[in-house]
Amino acid sequence: MFSHNKRLQYTVRVSESNPGLANLLLEQFGGSQGELAAACRYFTQAIGDDDPGRKDLLFDIATEELSHLEIIGTMVAMLNKGAKGKLAEASESEADLYRSITGAGNDSHLTQVLFGGGPALTNSAGVPWSAAYVDTIGEPTADLRSNIAAEARAKIVYERLIALTDDPGVKDALTFLMTREIAHQKSFEKALYAITPNFPPGKLQGLEEFSSTYFNHSAGRDVQGSWNSGPNWDVRSKSSELQAVDGGDGDAFVELTPDEELPYLAMLNRTTSDPLLDPRTGAELGAGSQPLKSPRR
Repeated sequence: MFSHNKRLQYTVRVSESNPGLANLLLEQFGGSQGELAAACRYFTQAIGDDDPGRKDLLFDIATEELSHLEIIGTMVAMLNKGAKGKLAEASESEADLYRSITGAGNDSHLTQVLFGGGPALTNSAGVPWSAAYVDTIGEPTADLRSNIAAEARAKIVYERLIALTDDPGVKDALTFLMTREIAHQKSFEKALYAITPNFPPGKLQGLEEFSSTYFNHSAGRDVQGSWNSGPNWDVRSKSSELQAVDGGDGDAFVELTPDEELPYLAMLNRTTSDPLLDPRTGAELGAGSQPLKSPRR
């Protein structure tokens, strides 16, 4: 059961209207790294998790993310208040109103015209929120790693938004939200390492001969580090070591029943290309008489 407290988790103070900034803040309202996506991700994980400790953690953080959604939405609405009133009451000329919602590259016309200046479940480009942003897989060791990465991405978005404003109240609230992403990362990482063993994710350990093999597929100068060299890795770089690594011939094969094989061979015979033919094609008939020369020659 949920109940709503009318007081925000963190006080929001906005110095002046700024429709352009409001539009950018929608990234954390209805965007892929935003608060709604996080709340839904952790809420659904909590419901499906049978471990009482993780369930409690996930429900707590999911609920806090909803409070962050409220903070972001409130900032969007406050930053839009000036333009909202002018547009709703048509208090300026058409040209002035148009400039106020599109000027200086603020690109806030979608928010203003379609949503009346209120927070919309879209990202800053107007793309609607999608449940596809919730990437839960139902395996705690995988989901917790995904959660850690999600919090890290959200922190980076907040850093970029902080850099875009000089409004001290907005900076203050965004810094609080950014800091909570750090706290959530710590909690999720603690929960992950409370599961032993936690790597690799899931139950199966994988094939022993390939679990610590590094295939060097890029030709040229190699930059080596602990991720691709050293005693923990079986490094394979030669062409012969990068193909048919199972010891087979590398050719695909399928067993067909007689009922399947006869029509397949008939189709193969009918569609086989003749390498000796050189037909004159429509592309050749329509081509110009002289090909262009490279400007570098």
